[in-house]
Amino acid sequence: MIALDSVDVSYGNIQVIWDFDFEVSEDAGVVSLVGPNGAGKSTLLRVMSGLHPVDSGTVTAWGEDVSTLDSSEIVKKGFVHVSEERNLFGEMTVRENLEMGAYTERDNLEETMQEVYEVFPILEERSDQLARSMSGGQQQMLAIGRGLMARPKILALDEPSEGLAPQITDRVFEKIEDISEDITVLLVEQHVNRALKMADRAYLIENGRIVKEDTGTRLLESDHVKDAYL
Repeated sequence: MIALDSVDVSYGNIQVIWDFDFEVSEDAGVVSLVGPNGAGKSTLLRVMSGLHPVDSGTVTAWGEDVSTLDSSEIVKKGFVHVSEERNLFGEMTVRENLEMGAYTERDNLEETMQEVYEVFPILEERSDQLARSMSGGQQQMLAIGRGLMARPKILALDEPSEGLAPQITDRVFEKIEDISEDITVLLVEQHVNRALKMADRAYLIENGRIVKEDTGTRLLESDHVKDAYL
């Protein structure tokens, strides 16, 4: 489990997360974070993955305080963050990008590679293709696949549908649902309707605070969400 306890976060003099309490367990299915742009959703993922410091409060992962740990150490503990930017190595092949994702799991590389290929067959078909020459949807699948190569207990996905055509978005969400059968998926997504429909647990975040939490279905039915986001 990864948890935030009374966490405050700022960018310079601007505070963006306020006294935040939150936790995600290994068997949670899909946990969705929804809310307006600038609410602090992506910042929360960066904090949990060690990419942004906290001003106060603690971040714990599987019982250990990881507030000051390097992001690579947090990956080793089981929390993997796939950022909105994807951060692929464009001049490397698909296979080479996947291998880079397995830097903490070298002993199981080939076995894990086959598991990723089962989820995303297109990656096996394009294994020798340069990442930069792939379509946006294929690059997103590669970014998620690379995250899976670390064998995460919790996989955090930041805006996986960003810039994708509707048909490709549908395919990506289908794959996310498949992944969530075995791995907890922590999802930040602007498609509020889709994010809540697939969520076992969901949180509405506004101005750096949780203002509502419930099952995805119940949150989707709330007047606040309907009026503001649908």
